[in-house]
Amino acid sequence: MRKVELRMNEQLKYEIIKEHVEHGGNKKKIALKLSITIRQVDRLIAKYKEKGKSTFVHGNRSRKPINTLDKSISEDIILLYKNKYQDWNFKHFYEWLIEKEHFRISYKFVYNTLTKEGILSPKARKKTKREFAKKKLFEEKKINIAMDDEQIKTIVNHEMALEDSHPRGEKPKYFGEIIEQDGSIHNWFGDKKTCLHLAIDKATSTIVGAYFDKQETLNGYYHLFYQILTNYGIPYKLFTDNRTVFNYMSLNPDKRTSDKDVLTQYGYACKQLGIELETSSISQTKGLIERTNGTFQGRLINELKLNGITTINDANKYLIEIFVPDFNKRFAMDYKKFESVFETSPSLDKINYTLAVLTPRKIDNGNSIKYYGKYYQPYLDQELKCFAPKTECLVIKAFNGELLVTIDEQVLDLENYPEMKDFLKNLIMF
Repeated sequence: MRKVELRMNEQLKYEIIKEHVEHGGNKKKIALKLSITIRQVDRLIAKYKEKGKSTFVHGNRSRKPINTLDKSISEDIILLYKNKYQDWNFKHFYEWLIEKEHFRISYKFVYNTLTKEGILSPKARKKTKREFAKKKLFEEKKINIAMDDEQIKTIVNHEMALEDSHPRGEKPKYFGEIIEQDGSIHNWFGDKKTCLHLAIDKATSTIVGAYFDKQETLNGYYHLFYQILTNYGIPYKLFTDNRTVFNYMSLNPDKRTSDKDVLTQYGYACKQLGIELETSSISQTKGLIERTNGTFQGRLINELKLNGITTINDANKYLIEIFVPDFNKRFAMDYKKFESVFETSPSLDKINYTLAVLTPRKIDNGNSIKYYGKYYQPYLDQELKCFAPKTECLVIKAFNGELLVTIDEQVLDLENYPEMKDFLKNLIMF
């Protein structure tokens, strides 16, 4: 028999009615004690005789209010803020949830969800920050209610958040122990902004990778990775910001697009090579790379302008062949005088297939795979291989652009299947 748990007021009703049923008594006194009418007393007595103790459990117990939002909505909001809308003020974030993400929620719900998760708006006032810090210190038991207001105020004002402070960290001892990475979007050359992807060894301040791309992308960081692996070897740790290129959590794995699939690839490549990957959303923890970005902006822009460089290809050539070697000569320590924890560089083939983008696909009715608007067919030793429709496969785009596919543990080549418009074009030319 299931045990019936009653709350305090329910227990009181139960004991009084039970006493009356078993030993009798005055119903008027019962009505006064419970602040109800005699008719309600009669109903409770009748229900008790019929159902027993369970009569006194409130009917709405364990029922959610009709306007309660699903818990998954709160989880989705937290994931969106931490990954896609990081560091947005709450009001701006709420507006985009309504307009772009099509949520039907209130601002108060968004605010309460984020603050309960321990997230504070970047635009929060000083008073709010102090109250937030006070609550956190209570949870960490650094302050308690036994202290007077003056003691609590002193501790709260002296305790600083990591975002507001610049703590001195221990410098690594070995070359390759920690490589800091970051992307700096700026008007480096020409009339459009581009992103400089940069990697620097924390122990020696040596630039170990640099690459321009149109945006801060996986492709840009893969080029840094390639430079590090081919020129120095496999480092111990990569330390980056908390962008989705490095740390991605899908809100709905069943609805991922090929564009979102690539966001997990960098972490996969690190795991394949045994490299520790650490991320942080606090810029002060990556002080070296942040200061280096500022130095590059003060020097590289002028040099590119002086040399009349206006394209990404020319900028990358100048960056890698001239600017970075000169920068390391001027500002970095001689890494050859340091003990190194770099492991031996992998073969070029291994690097090529490790720095790859993996995308799930399915074979269609025409034995083809559609990938970025084009159709491809699987070949083994230049012989076409056929598979049943809807066969699951994994397209591998290697670092050098080569396309392969894995089906049933086989690795096959992918060859482009010309579309009808290509046949018509060739026919007209013929």
